[in-house]
Amino acid sequence: MVGLVREGEITAMTKLQQLVDRLEKEHDLTDEEFVSILESGDPDGNAYLTERAAAVREKIYDRDVYIRGLIEYTDHCRNDCRYCGIRRGNKNAERYRLSREQILECCDRGYELGFRTFVLQGGEDPYYTDEDMACIIRAVKERHPDCALTLSVGEREKDTYIKWYEAGADRYLLRHETADREHYESLHPAEMSYGHRIQCLRDLKEIGYQVGCGMMVGSPGQTMGHLVKDLRLIQKLQPEMVGLGPFIPHRDTEYAGCSTGSVELTLKLLSVIRLMLPQVLLPATTALGTADAKGREKGLKAGANVLMPNLSPTDVRGKYLLYDDKICTGEEAAECVRCLSLRVEKAGYRIVVSRGDHPAYTALAMSDF
Repeated sequence: MVGLVREGEITAMTKLQQLVDRLEKEHDLTDEEFVSILESGDPDGNAYLTERAAAVREKIYDRDVYIRGLIEYTDHCRNDCRYCGIRRGNKNAERYRLSREQILECCDRGYELGFRTFVLQGGEDPYYTDEDMACIIRAVKERHPDCALTLSVGEREKDTYIKWYEAGADRYLLRHETADREHYESLHPAEMSYGHRIQCLRDLKEIGYQVGCGMMVGSPGQTMGHLVKDLRLIQKLQPEMVGLGPFIPHRDTEYAGCSTGSVELTLKLLSVIRLMLPQVLLPATTALGTADAKGREKGLKAGANVLMPNLSPTDVRGKYLLYDDKICTGEEAAECVRCLSLRVEKAGYRIVVSRGDHPAYTALAMSDF
């Protein structure tokens, strides 16, 4: 298209395409250029961004979609994050904890359904000691040695992360939420430290976990400058996974009346991150599906390649509410997977039975033989 316009008459769309092409080739842009892509209102240019991200995703992962079995094992949390529905200060939250036996039952059921990755997610609940978690990790890995185990249980000290890694945990998800210190402090209580959150991510990488970071899109006070800082942090950290979804308010927080974050901007960020880190594992999150009925399908088409259906017992799913109106809280696991498989196929993709490791870790594993 560039060759069809005369010198000096490059259109805004052509400029956007040029930025997308350069991002795909060089995996980087200036701050101002990232903002240009994120703020673009040109539907043709935005469609080109989606198209290139999908092409890169399919070159590396074909049309495969990896599923992670999410087990939300506790909604108790010692933190009081201002946006979160399970924060310790929410007196309306219905609290629960799953036993080790219940967690293992969820894994067993998930294995039967084709899951080869389990994600243990919960609030920062001191009820489960470091050794309790290590015992649970060992039990899961002993029962399902061909599966990957991901933890998403917040900030801990490095010694704890090492203990859990040695027990068998493979991956760790810890959203940084925002890469701007002042913005971070506006969303979290004074006892929580932005510096500690970032140090946790560094520690996890150093230990050898496959690491996931990520942010909320449209959280209160967020600017385009904050999002560019997020992209820079992601570039520097080089995580194996990036999880992002639109901010959705919870009725029992001070942000109850705030607007849901932009689905369109979330999709753009998925595409930008795919072009920036071609091999990254990118979930189309439940929050995206909550904000838009077709959000997860749109996420896959924008470059995502991971889905995280819920394996938690149905009697507790409606209690683990980080935000309002969360989808899929009443379905049985088998029903959820069947429904998701049909939707994924209709979107032109396919769910595969696989651990779905990052390519760098797959190559490392193969080099052992």
